[in-house]
Amino acid sequence: MADPARARRLAKRIGTVVASAIEFEIKDPPLAFVTVTDTKVTGDLHDATVFYTVRGETLQDEPDYAAAAAALERAKGTLRSKVGAATGVRFTPTLAFELDKVPETSAHMEALLARARAADEDLARVRQGARHAGDADPYRVTGAEETGGDSEYGQDNGLDVEDTGDNDRQGD
Repeated sequence: MADPARARRLAKRIGTVVASAIEFEIKDPPLAFVTVTDTKVTGDLHDATVFYTVRGETLQDEPDYAAAAAALERAKGTLRSKVGAATGVRFTPTLAFELDKVPETSAHMEALLARARAADEDLARVRQGARHAGDADPYRVTGAEETGGDSEYGQDNGLDVEDTGDNDRQGD
């Protein structure tokens, strides 16, 4: 197994070579809309997976994924030759092309976040005029309950409102 750092460097170099060849050297019309996004190389440096995205001709057009995949398959041999010449490794890795799902996944996540933001705004709008049900402090004791009166068992404890309980200091 090769050094992981070497595998990362080789993957980066392969991605650069493939992207450059697609853009400047291979003249296949469906490849004009292909962008290389990432490259992964196996630990033994024998296989490389090139991830790509496809954009439409205009913002409103749907990308032609099938035509791009077919064009990449047609150009696979040429691209592997260019990778071999540019990298100088003993064994040129085989190339596999895989459509990158990250843009679709990120668009889906953005839509979910937009729904969550809208729900939060609705909740904030509902909360603006809202009040708690009942008293603000249901445990607050007021009036006769503070100074005496009936105890919690329904019996009088013998204290009046003015009685503070210091009857032992009558001479002061």
